[in-house]
Amino acid sequence: MRLNPVKSTLSEGKASIGTWLSLGNSTSARLMARAGFPWLTVDLEHNPIDWSTAATMFAAIADAGCVPLARVPRGDHDLIKRALDGGAMGIVVPMVNTVEEARIAIAAAKYPPEGNRSIGGSLAPINFDTSPAEYFQKANDNILVVLQTESPEGVANADRIYSLPGVDAIFVGPNDLRWQMKTADHPEPTDSEFEAILQEILAAGQRTGTPVGLHVQSTEDALQRAAEGWQFIALQSEMRMMIQQAQTHLKALGSNGTDDVVRY
Repeated sequence: MRLNPVKSTLSEGKASIGTWLSLGNSTSARLMARAGFPWLTVDLEHNPIDWSTAATMFAAIADAGCVPLARVPRGDHDLIKRALDGGAMGIVVPMVNTVEEARIAIAAAKYPPEGNRSIGGSLAPINFDTSPAEYFQKANDNILVVLQTESPEGVANADRIYSLPGVDAIFVGPNDLRWQMKTADHPEPTDSEFEAILQEILAAGQRTGTPVGLHVQSTEDALQRAAEGWQFIALQSEMRMMIQQAQTHLKALGSNGTDDVVRY
């Protein structure tokens, strides 16, 4: 059976830098899987990607030797089961604010006796290059479970959540976390306030021995955060990379005197 190298990298205390897939396109997923990233997360939370397309994307990524992950829309049993049975080698669960929410997500990703995931499906074993029987026996040790801390409530419960058996990593969605910090009396958190809460998360991960990561928008930020001790790091998305490169070209064309270039 093919092992999950991302779990090994994180457990060894090393950083693993991948990216997000937002386009919902199997061709772009296939190309990105050969770019060299160790993992790619298909974002089912914020994008209109159906289950059939997601399964095709997971297969294209796995066939390239890359690890396909799925960010599910919510941390419930049915959504996690469908992502894993469709061939994802791990899940990213958004908005995990309480210990109970964390336990539900972890259990859904694990076969008994560690969890309550039901036995079945034929696509997942193929992506792990094994038989269904062996997959059912060894999946618990190879499925990556990443929980997202995206609110002050999640930060307040961080030590208890991060200490739960079965949590492989924690991931911060900076946009959601910053917006969740807003209150009627304090509608705009400052950069220093936001950085302070990020450092609380990093410290909680170090106290509990749980890898933590976050989404960044530049290679400089990715390297800086890795040096600080963040491990599970997402760099932009394939959509952002495409648009950013297109805008770079357009800017260069504009600087050469082209005034009628269509702007994004």
